[in-house]
Amino acid sequence: MRHLILPALIAATVPSTMAQAHPHIFVSTEVTVIFEDGVPAAVDLAWIYDDYFSLLITSDLGLDLDGDMQLTAEEEQILAASVTEWPADFQGDLEVSQGGDIIQLAPRTNHTMVFEDGIVREMHRRPIPALNDPSAPITIRAYDPFYYVAYDLVGAVQIKGHDNCEALITPANLDAAYTLVEELLYGRPAADVGADEQFPEVGVAFADTIEVTCAPLG
Repeated sequence: MRHLILPALIAATVPSTMAQAHPHIFVSTEVTVIFEDGVPAAVDLAWIYDDYFSLLITSDLGLDLDGDMQLTAEEEQILAASVTEWPADFQGDLEVSQGGDIIQLAPRTNHTMVFEDGIVREMHRRPIPALNDPSAPITIRAYDPFYYVAYDLVGAVQIKGHDNCEALITPANLDAAYTLVEELLYGRPAADVGADEQFPEVGVAFADTIEVTCAPLG
């Protein structure tokens, strides 16, 4: 099982009752597609952690102990270093594809974090390499393959650098997703999956799908 961030923190702070269920962490996700010269160049992501997990992170790091939801400059540096230091095997839980072929994204850039009103917000960019067909639609999904983290797409998908694009969002079919989980677990409740067992790779079934289509420039 792979964790989003701070693996030791999660193991130490998530209550045992929560640790027996999927998903463990809930993240609201904002997506912006960046175009350069009419070609998809990057995806900007904002991850907004729920108030409970934000509290777990700051509490474990010994930050905001007075509970006023304000951090000192030193505390902000500690939190930023912890949040933006991804585990070595973490690929970013973002899938961009074109014509059914998954695109190998470049490493993250512009990685920052803010702490506002007790909520941790993490932002970063994933550059898109040169596409075989720059004019063809691209498909975007944010998901954890093992559904340890639930990414909830919020707000409209923003598009920058192109004035004639449409982002169509197809919500996940949750009934079908939960049916798939039940089938893969042979009828066992998800809560019965032990901490030493690997949860089946069902995350994509819970992912909203974004399809970005653009008319030619000019």
